[in-house]
Amino acid sequence: MRYMATYDLMETMRNTNQWLGATASAMASYPAMALVPNPALQWMRAWGEVTERTFQRMVVKPDWGIDSFTCEDGKDHIVNINTLVERPFGDLIHFDVSGRAPMKRKVLLVAPMSGHYATLLRSTVKSLISDCEVYITDWHNARDIPVSEGKFDVEDYTLYLVDFMKHLGPDIHVMAVCQPAPLTLAATAYLAGEDPKAQPRSLTLIGGPIDTEAAATEVTDFGHRVTMGQLKETMIQRVGFKYPGVGRMVYPGLLQLHSFMSMNAERHSKAFTDQIMRVTRGEASDHDQHNRFYDEYLAVMDMTAEFYLSTVERIFKNNEIAKNTFTVKGRPVDVGKITTVAIKTVEGAKDDITAPGQCVAALDLCTGLPDSKKASHVEPDAGHYGIFAGKSWRNNIRPLVLEFIDANSEPQTRKPANKNTAA
Repeated sequence: MRYMATYDLMETMRNTNQWLGATASAMASYPAMALVPNPALQWMRAWGEVTERTFQRMVVKPDWGIDSFTCEDGKDHIVNINTLVERPFGDLIHFDVSGRAPMKRKVLLVAPMSGHYATLLRSTVKSLISDCEVYITDWHNARDIPVSEGKFDVEDYTLYLVDFMKHLGPDIHVMAVCQPAPLTLAATAYLAGEDPKAQPRSLTLIGGPIDTEAAATEVTDFGHRVTMGQLKETMIQRVGFKYPGVGRMVYPGLLQLHSFMSMNAERHSKAFTDQIMRVTRGEASDHDQHNRFYDEYLAVMDMTAEFYLSTVERIFKNNEIAKNTFTVKGRPVDVGKITTVAIKTVEGAKDDITAPGQCVAALDLCTGLPDSKKASHVEPDAGHYGIFAGKSWRNNIRPLVLEFIDANSEPQTRKPANKNTAA
């Protein structure tokens, strides 16, 4: 009950702050208040509006916001988001552009399960949908999954990816962004050993912690500094009575958000203070830069306790992927068995979450893969988010990835891309 009470207490505090914001905004907007023009009332209304929106977004899954797409015929085509595989802890979805002939490139985006929803890759999806059939893993919030559905750890995650790849067939090109990179590599190696014909054509690993000992960051230092007992005691709680997953052990999204915000507390505090002043002056809008960023950033999801703890223990502490000792259901997963899947790594020179060197380590692990099927790229001025979103992705990285995909779409008849590296 202690863990459940703590979870409910956090939700109560969030709900209370949302209510206070709504109350302040309503009181300051009351028509009679206009009889006494007072800048303090305008500030109170702005504070309430920003506060209500901030705390309300924390428990809402963002919408994809990809309703239509303008095709080469100059017409807007509706984008239907179809669920192809529905599973308790995550679905495989497809962005189907109605009225458009199927694109030759088929890309599976493996979204992170690290506190935010798959919608974090919205801009990545938008940038690819013009040239590709885009599929993505849509992970579910653990608070909404009944305990009766069982556990979900790194091995279950890997097997989900195996099933998704099998469903899409061998013509798929897989792109894993950040956290899922090591497990996506493991899933590909699993297929290489168990069902080689189901392997994807290519695998692009973007900013993923393949070898966490290759370059230290605050994230890797934390993983080595704390004990598993400390993590269980301080990070894990039971879902409260408000949600369908009541009783499930999770790493709560609100607790994760606190960690995210505390790393740059001064910057976030200034951002919200500035937004309150913009609302006061009537300069803010529903979709301004602040709201676009924080509507996504504040929307957090719970992770199952077993997934979080096994990630820390097996990927960071034991470094099982880099040491090629990872197992699934007792079966060794040998990365060296990958012999036909072209692999490209992408890193950001200014990445302070997954430092350069951690991701490119995947290429050395693939001892059975010829150098002609290996490629790497380091984006000079990009941080962690820049390697899959923003100008660095759109202008530099995306063209290289699409070129790599095209060069490896028909490995039997086409020559694979040569290795390209930018320091």
